[in-house]
Amino acid sequence: MPTIAVDKAALFKELGREYDLLCFEGISLMLNIFLGRKSLPSYRLVPPSNGELQSIIVHEDTTKIRPYISGAILRNIKFNQARYDSFIALQDKLHQNLARQRSLVAIGTHDLDTIQGPFTYEALPPTEIEFIPLNQTNKMNAQEMMKFYEKDKHLSRYLHIIRDSPVYPIIYDSKRTVCSMPPIINGNHSKITLNTRNVFVDVTATDKTKLEIICNMMVTMFSQYTDEPFTIEPVKVVSKHNNQTRQVPELTPRETQAEVSYINACCGLDLLAPDICKLLNRMGYTSSPSKSSKDLIDIAVPPTRPDVLHQCDIMEDVAIAYGFNKLPRSFPTKSGTVAQPLVINKLADIVRVEAAMAGWSEVMPLILCSHDENFAWLNRKDDGKTAVKLANPKTLEYQVVRTSLLPGLLKTIRENKHHSVPMKIFEVSDVAFKEPTRERKSRNERHFAAAWYGKSSGFEIVHGLLDRVMLMLKSAFITSEKGLEGKTDAYTSYWIEEVDDPTFFPGHAASIYVKAGDKAQKVGVFGILHPTALEKFDLR
Repeated sequence: MPTIAVDKAALFKELGREYDLLCFEGISLMLNIFLGRKSLPSYRLVPPSNGELQSIIVHEDTTKIRPYISGAILRNIKFNQARYDSFIALQDKLHQNLARQRSLVAIGTHDLDTIQGPFTYEALPPTEIEFIPLNQTNKMNAQEMMKFYEKDKHLSRYLHIIRDSPVYPIIYDSKRTVCSMPPIINGNHSKITLNTRNVFVDVTATDKTKLEIICNMMVTMFSQYTDEPFTIEPVKVVSKHNNQTRQVPELTPRETQAEVSYINACCGLDLLAPDICKLLNRMGYTSSPSKSSKDLIDIAVPPTRPDVLHQCDIMEDVAIAYGFNKLPRSFPTKSGTVAQPLVINKLADIVRVEAAMAGWSEVMPLILCSHDENFAWLNRKDDGKTAVKLANPKTLEYQVVRTSLLPGLLKTIRENKHHSVPMKIFEVSDVAFKEPTRERKSRNERHFAAAWYGKSSGFEIVHGLLDRVMLMLKSAFITSEKGLEGKTDAYTSYWIEEVDDPTFFPGHAASIYVKAGDKAQKVGVFGILHPTALEKFDLR
C-alpha cells in the first residue's frame, strides 16, 4: 500500500486554522499543490444548460429566527462509499467548530432529482410544519419532533436553538415538500445516497460571514468529483425585504498585497519578490510581483482560505513553504521590543509585596458578583450609571462587574470562617466602571483593599497597614495634633477625615486623602463594617 509521510505537528497546526483541511479532499489537494504535482484549481460557477438558475425565495418572517440563507448545486457528482463518508464528515466537523454546534450555521444536503425548485425559505409555527424526518417512516409535526428527539444522543444537543421560538425555519420546494428544518434535521424525502448525481446544498445562519465561508467550503472541496471538476452551479437567493438578493456562492479570489520588506523582516530572510511568489504558489495562492512597486506582491487569495486576513498570515505561509527549520536563528537579544512593566503594574506589585510582608494574605476572588453583593449588601444604591451589567447572566452570582473589592474579600472570609481568627487578607486587582465617553463604554481601575476579621474591630490594625503602605510609597502623614502641623517636606502626603459612609458603622469610618503638590484627592476609605453588611455576608 502506498503511503505519504506527513509532519503531524505542522498538519495539526494547519487543521486548527484552515477549514479546507478538515477533510481528506482538502488535505490531498493542498499536499499535491505543495509538492508541485498539481496547480491551484480554478473554481468556476457554471449555470445549467437551460440558463435558468434554481432560486431560493426568502420570506420576511425568517428574520425572527435565522435570517440568512445561501446555497449551491453540485451537478453530476459521483459518490462512492469513501467520498460519501467524507462528505458527511465534513458537514459534522464544520457544524462542531466554525458553526458553533449549529447555533450560528446549519448545513442541509439534498438529492436534487427528488425535489423541484424554486425553493422557499420560511418561518412557521411548529404545529404547522409536518414532514417525515431523515431516516424515519412516520410523519410528525415540528412540536412532536422536539419530544421525539429529546433522547437522541446526537440531535438532542441542538433542540434548544429553536425550541422556545414561536416560529421554526423551514425550507420547501415548489410542491411544498419539506427539504429541511434547520438547524435540526433534513426531510427523509430528499436524502442523498451513493446513487445521488445532483446535490443541492442549503446553508442557513445567523452570521452572514460564517454562512458564506461554510457554503464555499462544502462546494469547493467536493466539486472535484463532478464530471467537469471544480465547477459549481450557482443559486439565486431572492430576499427583497432586507436587500439580500444575490447569486451564491461567491468564489472570486480576493485581491490583496503584501510587502516584500515585511515578509523578509519577519522571517529574517533576504528573498526577492519572484522567490516569494514561488513559495506562495506552493501554499495555494496565485501571486506575482506588483507592477506598481518593487516592494509589493499582488496576491489572489482563493475562496478556500478565509483565514487570510492580513499580510502577517501571508508571511506565515511564506515561512511554512520556506521551512521553519531553515529560517535563520538569532539570540533573544535581537528583538524589536524592550520589556518593562507598566507603571500601574509596578505600583501594584509594590503594594502587594508590602502588604504580604506585613503579614497579610493575598486572595484572588472572581471579578463578577451579584448585583446585591455589589450594592444592597453594602448599603449602597445603584444609580444605573456605575456598574457594568451582564446582558444575559447565567446565574444570580454573576450579574455585574464589581465596582469594589469588598464583596470578594467578604465572601472569601465567609467561606473560610472555620479557620482560626484573626484573618488578615488583601487584594490588589481591577474593578470596572461605566464610561460612555470611551469606545468600549467602560474603564478599569486598579484598587487595593484589605479586610481584618477577628474578635475585635481591628480598626487600628487596618490603620497600621494603611500607614505602612503609604510610608513605602513615600507619602508622609499629615496630623492635626498640636505642634505637628506641616512637619513634612515630602512632595506627597496624606491625611484622614471622618466620613459618614453607609457601608461602615456610623462614627467609625474615615476617608483617605492624598496631596501631591498642590492637588488633593480622596483615594479611599476604611472603617468598621456596618452590622447589616456583616449579616448579609453571614459574618456576624
